[in-house]
Amino acid sequence: MLDSPGFYTTHARRTAGLPGRAAHIVGIGGTTRIGSSSETALRYVLSECKSLGATTELISGPLLDLPMYDPSDDHRSPSALRLVQSLRNADGIIVSSPSYHGALSGVIKNALDYVEDMRDDPRPYFDGRAVGIVVTAFGAQGLGTTLIGLRSIIHALRGWPTPYAAAINSQAKPFANGRPANADVESQLGTVASQVVQFAAMQRLAALAAEPARDRAVMTG
Repeated sequence: MLDSPGFYTTHARRTAGLPGRAAHIVGIGGTTRIGSSSETALRYVLSECKSLGATTELISGPLLDLPMYDPSDDHRSPSALRLVQSLRNADGIIVSSPSYHGALSGVIKNALDYVEDMRDDPRPYFDGRAVGIVVTAFGAQGLGTTLIGLRSIIHALRGWPTPYAAAINSQAKPFANGRPANADVESQLGTVASQVVQFAAMQRLAALAAEPARDRAVMTG
């Protein structure tokens, strides 16, 4: 079945072995408090990405304690500079946010606002990159609205939200010792990881296929 995690995992494993460097997946999420449910979910997704052959980087906890984004101020803190550079290097991105009163947290929104510093890059904003979304909430009510809001933000940043997103009710105690406590949570997070890695690998394959045509154009131009 196309909607089964196994389908995406199988194809992600096949494409992960493509020539060139491994896909690099950057995860942003959690709260400034270490060990939140949204951070735990993000760590698990990144571990799944790694098992599929990708390299990963986590930006969470104190690294999210950034100054409020100010586009009129050219000064950037070391943490902000690291965030933007990490996103520039990413082939795929995972965003994991708690739901606060039916929307993503201010901490995560502020981090995403810094993507504006990538507006003049050769690959601006999240252009050409898959973005997997994870939302956690204490109760089910805020999951849908937060997910819709995050998808809208990713679209505005020219990213490609993956078809599947994870919505985790933290009231149901979804994690035990840093791992999913049940098959549903494991399946949700695994599917997000698989789709991001698969898309990143497919993009790399397309770039490799375009190189001969680009070389021919240079030679005959």
